[in-house]
Amino acid sequence: MYVATLLTNPDTPKLDLALVESLCNAWGGDDLVWLSQDEAAQFLFPNLPDNQWEVWAELQLLEVDLIVQPLGKRRKLMLLADMDSTMIQQECIDELADEAGVGDRVKDITARAMNGELDFEGALIERVSLLKGLDEAVIGKVLEQRITLMPGGKELVATMRLNGGYAVLVSGGFTAFTAKVADLLGFDENRANTLLVENGKLTGDVQRPILGKQAKVDALEQITKRLGLSEADVIAVGDGANDLGMLSRAGTGVALHAKPSVAAQCDIRINYGDLTALLYLQGYSRTAFADI
Repeated sequence: MYVATLLTNPDTPKLDLALVESLCNAWGGDDLVWLSQDEAAQFLFPNLPDNQWEVWAELQLLEVDLIVQPLGKRRKLMLLADMDSTMIQQECIDELADEAGVGDRVKDITARAMNGELDFEGALIERVSLLKGLDEAVIGKVLEQRITLMPGGKELVATMRLNGGYAVLVSGGFTAFTAKVADLLGFDENRANTLLVENGKLTGDVQRPILGKQAKVDALEQITKRLGLSEADVIAVGDGANDLGMLSRAGTGVALHAKPSVAAQCDIRINYGDLTALLYLQGYSRTAFADI
């Protein structure tokens, strides 16, 4: 048995009942349930259709996300989340680069690295070198003035923890940011790279070893083992090429507003919903979300 979940942007909910019923009937489904009126619905159906991705493409034109999963064990016990452009709406290194006067150059490298065109570690070293001499205090300024949380993040973390889940923030960015974001969102732990500082100035380098694509997979392996969980118990979310390893290994890997080359390699793609989509995918209704 499979479950189809349809959802839209919660700020402009426009999921049409007739649309959901039509797809449910076409796929021989039943047990249609609204998880949030006009925003998210699900139904069960027996067999994977040949036209799944054709239907997905048609629904994308209507700004509706369609996710198909085996019914199985949808509720997960661990959240493994990327930070930049996933739990927050920015790329921290790009914001620091703006303050250092090298924004355009760094943003170009970031975009290419996240799209998988550049080696992540080399791209990180190159970008950080351009920040050499930047006052350490600028980090606090960027956190306060430039960083905004991705909608739905607080609900996601709080609801999973309320239901016994463990939340990990794992980033190719920097601990100076993950520590703050993890605290704001209620994560249990965070991992990231450490910017090196001397005399109150960034040295233009990061502490080794560099946390990249493999380190995110390592976090998945190490933390599930420590908690006595399986990788199938994990829902992971990210948007960049360095997230693909953990997305492919987790029981549920979600490409959230991801780069096209990244989304193309993932079966679960959220382009219109926010982070609460990860709760709907697990079968939570909006009424079951934790109060924040």
